[in-house]
Amino acid sequence: MMSITALVVIVLGLSYAAVPLYRIYCQKTGKGGQAVLENDINEKVASLQKVTDRKLTIRFEAERSSRLAWDFKPSQLTVKCSPGETILAFYTAKNQLDRPVNGIATYTILPYEAGKYFNKIQCFCFEEQQLNPNEEVDLPVFFYIDPEYSKDPYLFESDEIVLSYNFFETKEGYKLPKPPAFKGHFPSLPNVNQSKAQV
Repeated sequence: MMSITALVVIVLGLSYAAVPLYRIYCQKTGKGGQAVLENDINEKVASLQKVTDRKLTIRFEAERSSRLAWDFKPSQLTVKCSPGETILAFYTAKNQLDRPVNGIATYTILPYEAGKYFNKIQCFCFEEQQLNPNEEVDLPVFFYIDPEYSKDPYLFESDEIVLSYNFFETKEGYKLPKPPAFKGHFPSLPNVNQSKAQV
């Protein structure tokens, strides 16, 4: 009986630690989309060279934990872009309950090899979101695909990237350290492709 209780405690502890551990893993390895340091954003984006002979389709997916009573979906299913082009896309979340609910999102990028070229400038992942009763919000994702994507031999035939978010319910006040790139603002950047207008 004691070993079963210990196993349950370990599993619960690992489930609560999964989100911060995944965030740290992504930051350290660059997998799953790498964070762009805030002080490098303007300089990097201003110097991007759009690869006009390579078109990519970014497909957006949304999942949520069965415990989270939100309607969560991408505002657009796909966006066409080129490496070196900035894109602003949106997801929509709506709280279906008559009480405030907090959630936090993780993400996955497929194919995995594309993760090191997928640079998020702003995103709602790893930040707690609180939605009031029946509140609906638009959640922005501002990103670009590094032009080096088009030179990677493992990605020569891969013209589709999937960005998938998964929301989990959290307890009020649950805090994760902010990754350095996600300071919650939009710097003034050139060549912003707002996909919401393209839908």
